[in-house]
Amino acid sequence: MKEHKSGFVNIIGNPNVGKSTLMNAFVGEKLSIITSKAQTTRHRILGIVNGDDFQVVLSDTPGIIKPAYELQSSMMDFVKSAFEDADVILYIVEIGEKSLKDEKFFEKIRSSKTPVLLLLNKIDISDQEVLEAQVVYWQELLPEVEVHPISALQKFNVKEVFERIIELLPVGPAYYPKDQITDKPERFFVNETIREKILIHYKKEIPYAVEIDTEEFFEDEDIIRMRAVIMVERDSQKGIIIGHKGTALKRVGVESRKDLEKFFGKQVHLELYVKVNKNWRSNERQLKRFGYKKG
Repeated sequence: MKEHKSGFVNIIGNPNVGKSTLMNAFVGEKLSIITSKAQTTRHRILGIVNGDDFQVVLSDTPGIIKPAYELQSSMMDFVKSAFEDADVILYIVEIGEKSLKDEKFFEKIRSSKTPVLLLLNKIDISDQEVLEAQVVYWQELLPEVEVHPISALQKFNVKEVFERIIELLPVGPAYYPKDQITDKPERFFVNETIREKILIHYKKEIPYAVEIDTEEFFEDEDIIRMRAVIMVERDSQKGIIIGHKGTALKRVGVESRKDLEKFFGKQVHLELYVKVNKNWRSNERQLKRFGYKKG
């Protein structure tokens, strides 16, 4: 009988490099929301992959940025914590990148005693000559790090990387029950699904000024009834979210409900409201309430 392996595998990188796509490819479920906008991931989200003789606890963290306000500082705290408990670090970059946006994080990678796999993502939109040059560049810059070219979107080389992760994990018992796929509660995924639609459909500052609070979640045998509030910082943002005759808000509601019905596997009734919560992104108490700071 094989020894059981278990450990934390933390995914870090700049915004928009495909961290969430890779996480979902590993887990086989849509746990992390994915859009083309930077700062889509705000929290540290765990995805748990179980086998007979292993448990891989994957951690998707916010993209590394230089913080401009309190919310972003809290997001970077989640990234810092990813260095502290990792058994394996996945440092994901895309073709053409040269380093992390924050030099301190790059130095942590360079001096890490934890095994680091550098995943060169989006090779499906590159050519062989460029790819080979990029592999050489990263191997010279970080000689202690393993470089693996991948396409998270096309799932190219993803299985091979996952097998390498299992090889690197320490022997030990599972951290979570074997039927669990994440550490987040159901309401978290309701919030994230709604926020994803707002990131997709609204421009400029609006998506970044929004937080979602699912106030009610009642599950019956064949239907889940949800009531969620979309928080914005200003009255003008509230009007934009609602749109002319409520059409913009209705679109968010319809698309969110369809995704949530797929996620939960049953009918969903979703009510959406919009409220102004002034300057919540810079308010310590509000950030604790929404889980960005420890209370």
